[in-house]
Amino acid sequence: MSDEINKKVINIFSKHIKNKPVNTPEKVKTFAGFSYVRMDKDVNGYPFKEENLLDYAKECHYIVKVMRLKNGTPSLYSYNVPSEKLLDFLLMFRNNELNGSIIEIDKFLPKSII
Repeated sequence: MSDEINKKVINIFSKHIKNKPVNTPEKVKTFAGFSYVRMDKDVNGYPFKEENLLDYAKECHYIVKVMRLKNGTPSLYSYNVPSEKLLDFLLMFRNNELNGSIIEIDKFLPKSII
């Protein structure tokens, strides 16, 4: 996804949290206790293409930063998690197979940094 889309969504959420008017057709809604914004078009006004989105997702990796206490002192572990394994990784915390506190999840594209 482009940084422009991310900025737009963050701006919409920020205004929603601060109870300010949002001047876009996209509105914050809630489902299952989570807020979301649905976008039907990219920042250029073109409809999303399923194949392009799925190809993009396959390329994504996530750095998941986890804090763990070791001998009473916090340490930060950074895991490189491919997109197709992200949910499995998160479930490992839910199922107590991994422990610690997730501090941050950041997306990157390995091909873009070479």
